[in-house]
Amino acid sequence: MFVSVPTRSQASLRWATPLLAALLWAAFVWALSRSDASQRALMLEWGALAGGAPGAGPWAPWAEPQQWLRLFTALFLHADWAHLLGNLVFLLIFGLPAERVMGPWRFLALFFLGGALANLFAVLVIGAPDRLIIGASGAVSALIGAYLALFPQARLGVVVPLGLFLEFVRAPASLLIGVWAALQIVFAYIGPAFGAVAWAAHAAGFAFGIVFAIASRGAIARRLRRLKGY
Repeated sequence: MFVSVPTRSQASLRWATPLLAALLWAAFVWALSRSDASQRALMLEWGALAGGAPGAGPWAPWAEPQQWLRLFTALFLHADWAHLLGNLVFLLIFGLPAERVMGPWRFLALFFLGGALANLFAVLVIGAPDRLIIGASGAVSALIGAYLALFPQARLGVVVPLGLFLEFVRAPASLLIGVWAALQIVFAYIGPAFGAVAWAAHAAGFAFGIVFAIASRGAIARRLRRLKGY
């Protein structure tokens, strides 16, 4: 009788996270190259627009297909450099290890579905016709929620400045999530985005990520067993 012996598998290429980071960066640089009036028009056309015509009801604008598409395109629009860089940093910190265990396609599904659902929830909660919801914060919140659900005790490697040097350290994932939450509070009260943080999107994305991870645990476990040769 021959029995296959599990072999040590090589780490699969993680391409989805760098691709998303590059697309977010490219979209921001492209928007920044346009005039102020053109940037405003771009955000009005492709950002998730809260509410609709006064008195039309919360669901009236959703008869237009573009309104649903905006939930996804809004993920690639950012208000300023701080808004973009904050999302990129935590996308890379949590996205790379999440993609490693989930696989690129499940990871992309989490990012886009979590981001779109977060934007939809924020649109319905805010309800003001003149408010735009933009940025990948809801999608990044979904990644963070999923990672916390899958690996509540995990430690992640990060590079931090210590004096004149950069030092690689391993920090608890829960600590990094606390830093992320603190930054959201800071950005809500200082800078160009004063008072404009869509907390509803963050909460909805985070909750979706937890549910998505719990529902996907079986499929993720089977994927990891296949990669290890079992």
